[in-house]
Amino acid sequence: MAFEVEGKLYKKFDTQKVTDTFQKREFVIEMEDGMYPQIIKFQLTQNNCDKLDSFNEGDQIKVTFNLRGREYTKEGRTSYFTNLDAWRLDKVGAAEAAPGAPAQTEFPSANDEPAIQADMDDLPF
Repeated sequence: MAFEVEGKLYKKFDTQKVTDTFQKREFVIEMEDGMYPQIIKFQLTQNNCDKLDSFNEGDQIKVTFNLRGREYTKEGRTSYFTNLDAWRLDKVGAAEAAPGAPAQTEFPSANDEPAIQADMDDLPF
């Protein structure tokens, strides 16, 4: 199941090569949430790491991500990990109308008017 959030790109990090076959890149967005902004870290993995290259810190972005969790046991201690795995990033605001901007209305052309029929009465009563 995919989730989406919008926010300001707060921080982006370099790609980390975790193993010979796995790489990840983390980034943080800031979401407005009442009085206290939320600072949320996401990760891109493998071939998705370069998707962050076209964005700058401060850009408004929409992040599409999957919620991933796993259990890890080492030396008898169990830990639980949750990752927000981003797989799509879109810039917000560039192609969209600004909030509060009036919607543009398309007016019909003169040729779109209905033809007047001779037997129609002009009076509303």
